[in-house]
Amino acid sequence: MNENRDVGVANGNSIPNGLSKINTHSKTSRNVCIDDSVPPIKAQTLEELHSLQKKRSAPSTPRDTPKGAALSPLSEEQRQRQQMQSISASLASLTRERGPHVIRGDPEQRRELPSYVAPPTVNISDSALKLTCVLYNLSPAELYEQAIKYEKGSYITSSGALATLSGAKTGRSPKDKRVVKEEISGYDLWWGRGSPNIEMDEETFLINRERAVDYLNSLEKVFVNDQFLNWDPENRIKVRIVSARAYHSLFMYNMCIRPTPEELEDFGTPDFTIYNAGQFPCNRYTHYMTSSTSIDLNLKRREMVILGTQYAGEMKKGLFSVMHYFMPKRGILSLHSGCNMGKEGDVALFFGLSGTGKTTLSTDHNRYLIGDDEHCWGENGVSNIEGGCYAKCIDLSRDKEPDIWNAIKFGTVLENVVFEEHTRAVDYSDKGVTENTRAAYPIEYIPNVKIPCVGPHPKNIILLACDAFGVLPPVSKLTLAQTMYHFISGYTALVAGTEDGIKEPQATFSACFGAAFIMLHPTKYAAMLAEKMKKHGASAWLVNTGWSGGRYGVGRRMKLSYTRKIIDAIHNGSLLNTNYTQTPIFGLHIPDCVDGVPSEILHPESMWTDNKAYTETLHKLAGLFKKNFENFMDYKVGNDSKLTEEILGAGPQ
Repeated sequence: MNENRDVGVANGNSIPNGLSKINTHSKTSRNVCIDDSVPPIKAQTLEELHSLQKKRSAPSTPRDTPKGAALSPLSEEQRQRQQMQSISASLASLTRERGPHVIRGDPEQRRELPSYVAPPTVNISDSALKLTCVLYNLSPAELYEQAIKYEKGSYITSSGALATLSGAKTGRSPKDKRVVKEEISGYDLWWGRGSPNIEMDEETFLINRERAVDYLNSLEKVFVNDQFLNWDPENRIKVRIVSARAYHSLFMYNMCIRPTPEELEDFGTPDFTIYNAGQFPCNRYTHYMTSSTSIDLNLKRREMVILGTQYAGEMKKGLFSVMHYFMPKRGILSLHSGCNMGKEGDVALFFGLSGTGKTTLSTDHNRYLIGDDEHCWGENGVSNIEGGCYAKCIDLSRDKEPDIWNAIKFGTVLENVVFEEHTRAVDYSDKGVTENTRAAYPIEYIPNVKIPCVGPHPKNIILLACDAFGVLPPVSKLTLAQTMYHFISGYTALVAGTEDGIKEPQATFSACFGAAFIMLHPTKYAAMLAEKMKKHGASAWLVNTGWSGGRYGVGRRMKLSYTRKIIDAIHNGSLLNTNYTQTPIFGLHIPDCVDGVPSEILHPESMWTDNKAYTETLHKLAGLFKKNFENFMDYKVGNDSKLTEEILGAGPQ
């Protein structure tokens, strides 16, 4: 024991209890198999450690700087101040001299961030003294954090998607949509019977705009998205979305085209702005208001105001209506359709209402997907308007829709779905919240998508109808006039649920297969379609995915395998090289044979056992077509009524 004490003293390592001090800084080599020690962190505080966790992204694409030109002299801070100045201008009240004070970043982050303070004004107010934090073009991960932390009803599901609730409204409110009738666009727009456009005056719009802007400015923070519409770079539209919810910001991040960091630097003033104050109601006593909900479009000011509904689809379809006005002004046809392209570059457009199989038939693993819902047809060919997909989820399964199923992952927004409380696994068959459950995801989540989402001029135009009356042929070739007639009609037939006590098929017509979104008279869109088809040599087809051998309850639904064979024959061009037979009443041209499809199925009358019932049903459907077309008979394209007469002549006689 004494010997050990002496050793400790001799080495200068003695400590009071007589034990030897352990030397932790010895450089002497030890017999260690693997030295996996790492250098200590550089941070001295937790705040410094957290700051090391994040870094700024480097530019992902090269800037198009002309040779010999100097780079932008603006610093990153100056560019961000310019962005804040632009956003302040967007949020400006029309009754005040300037916009609000805005600062970029989360209000909980207590650090100095680039801000824009508007110049002083004489008429100061409490709201003018307040700072509004702007969460600008956040990433999906950042928006997940905001939604889960601040928005009740937001959860991460087992697949990684973000489940959200849209509040009391789980679908669009078409009766609450208003369009300002003013001198510039008022003459061009479609008003009156059959039109989706309900007018309001400029003053009422400004009242609702003021209400929305005041609400957004009263919040501690707002979300701002600067994005694009239309994949055609020559005709894309810059859109700004100002919203109060992370759910809305992520939804539009997915649905619009996402800009690169360099494109954001040069974004400038938007072409169109949405003020989404959906959590705040409109004033029912305001002129033109019929409820606490109002979705208002002002084409002259290029603005849209949303009050009283949190349903995100209002933003998507509102912008589609905007494109339905501005694109035809440029000679570009806007279309509510699916679009795909073969490996040889042949493009097909698919039109069809709900239940016709548009999504199923336009999604073909042997062809590239250009888009599933909204497109433009211009001088350069076709282009997708959107940067994402908005798919129905009710009764979704991996077997039926594998592409949609696999797209529901991190970054996807799931609206109003029901999930298991513990595992967070979604039950897509549960209608507890609504039947209109939806998934919004970036289009690149689809495996066979074509990026950029553009293609050459279409070769085939396919109009889909689910005819529950069972009298339309599975496929028929249309003339140009017939194409315009059936495009304007936008026909399908649905069968009401048994709870309604209705068992008879019900005809449904939606002009241009999207009447709720069009701005001009349907005949204008139809004339543009016919003109482009004629110019580029496209063929049109009417395909019935509905019943054969009798109406619903008597006949049978057309086999999907037969319909796919028909679509394949359209794509490969074999239907152009066969003989045709013209039908009575509708005057449709039916091919005598389609590879892989029994010839008797091609002729609907041969599938009916009761010829009298077939004839009566055929006349009944023809009468429904005629009655629907009464909404369009008095319209003339320009000063010439010949086109209208030609279209009417192509209908059932």
